[in-house]
Parts: sequence; structure tokens; C-alpha cells
Amino acid sequence: MWYSTIMTRLGGRGFGLSGISVLHAVVVDCRDPFALARFWAALLEGEIEEAEPRGGPCASVVAPFGLRLDFHLVPEGGAARNRLHLDLRTTAFHHAVARAVALGATTADDVHPPDGWQVLRDPEGNEFCLLRPRIDDTSSE
Repeated sequence: MWYSTIMTRLGGRGFGLSGISVLHAVVVDCRDPFALARFWAALLEGEIEEAEPRGGPCASVVAPFGLRLDFHLVPEGGAARNRLHLDLRTTAFHHAVARAVALGATTADDVHPPDGWQVLRDPEGNEFCLLRPRIDDTSSE
């Protein structure tokens, strides 16, 4: 309720002096935006949107829970470890890990041994984590 009240007072334009109202997308530089978008759309059960912005071809995935990932074409590969990654909470941890691997992800036990989460790499090597359900989550594994 407080959120909608603030947004109404600001005319939906943003919070305070920053003028920023919402995270629009997480942008991923990659060699094949469309292949990576297909992987993430399948993993997140999202919709793919294709575009041709000024910077070259890109594809976007919009997940049902509101996350938007934009994949932009960058010809050079990234050699360094990610400085940013996604943490995705699961409702069925083992199923989600197996599904991600079946879709083309690889486990990254060299980064962090499986414990409360599993580090994985998407088909281009971008790391992401699948987190176990919250303790108060009543869904089954």
C-alpha cells in the first residue's frame, strides 16, 4: 500500500531525487543472443522478444514473475569470472537443477560446492545460482 501511495504522489516517475522507479532489465553481453534467450526462456518459462536496437541484434526474455533479461550481441567472449549473477529461488531444488542441466547448463562446483545453493553456468558460461526453497516454503522437493 505504501508503495502505490508513493508512486501516485510521484506520478509514477520515481523515488526521491533519483528519478529511478524500477529495474527495467538485467543486460547480458553474449555471442549468440537468440540461442541464450531460448535457454533462459525455457529455464524461466518466459516469453522471448526480439529487437534490433542501434547496438545490433538482441533478444529479451520476460519471465512470468517480472524479471526481464536482455541479451546483447558482443563479438568478444568474456574470459573473467562474472561480477554479477542471478540468484533464483526454487520450489523444487533438485528438479530445478536437473532441468537446468537438461536445457544446457553445466554445474560449477569449482566455484562453490553444492550446499544451500547450486552454482551453474548457462551455455555461454554465465554463472547463476539456484537456491533451495525457503524453510517456510511448504512445497515438496
